[in-house]
Amino acid sequence: MRLTQLSDFSMRALMYLGTNPGRLVTIQEIARAYGISENHLMKVVHRLAQHGFVETVRGRGGGLRLKGPAEKIRLGAVVRAVEEDFRLVECFGTGDTCRITNVCRLKIALNQALGAFMASLDQWTLADLVQNPKALAEALAIDAA
Repeated sequence: MRLTQLSDFSMRALMYLGTNPGRLVTIQEIARAYGISENHLMKVVHRLAQHGFVETVRGRGGGLRLKGPAEKIRLGAVVRAVEEDFRLVECFGTGDTCRITNVCRLKIALNQALGAFMASLDQWTLADLVQNPKALAEALAIDAA
């Protein structure tokens, strides 16, 4: 299984915000810190805001920040919110043309594995990822709050 860049950038953006609690941060600032596209990051932030992980403030002096405490943001919830497709194999979706679907147990095994993966992510919070904000800030060359 491979998560998309959307999940990767979502986690990175949340970690940046978690390293800067309460402070309004710009998309440009996050993009510059990670060396990623501002345009792509705008889509990421829009999705995170839609799902209530971040709040955005428009206008001069605006930016974004975590909508709630980092301790309440579960990684599994973030991945479920931003990933669009958890079809690990053809039989997970519509249009299944596999000839052995009716007798195959692979779907059961893979579904269990996916459940275990998500359950593991559910045990982690954003706060767990930003336990050492000073080290993260140094790695990103930012001033930690």
